[in-house]
Amino acid sequence: MRNGLYILTLASLLSAPSIQADNLTIPGHKQTDQVQVMPRRGINMNAVIAEFGQPDERYGPIGEPPITEWVYGGFRVYFEHETVLHSINLNTLIFPK
Repeated sequence: MRNGLYILTLASLLSAPSIQADNLTIPGHKQTDQVQVMPRRGINMNAVIAEFGQPDERYGPIGEPPITEWVYGGFRVYFEHETVLHSINLNTLIFPK
């Protein structure tokens, strides 16, 4: 029984179609080879300041829950209360002319 299972598995692998992948393109973004280190989701404002220093600009808080935006040279960080929601790498955005 076990040999039959191995033969069946081997036969299915040999007859499987080749695997191909497509490149995903997102409108408004460009691919870059540079890696931008940014704050990760879930850390607090004090941890962001400790790792990246004071932001160049601060906006907010606005709304409920309060959303705050901090601007650094190549990225922006968005907080809900004092927790990072998302970071955006500005170097990969394509702005219309």
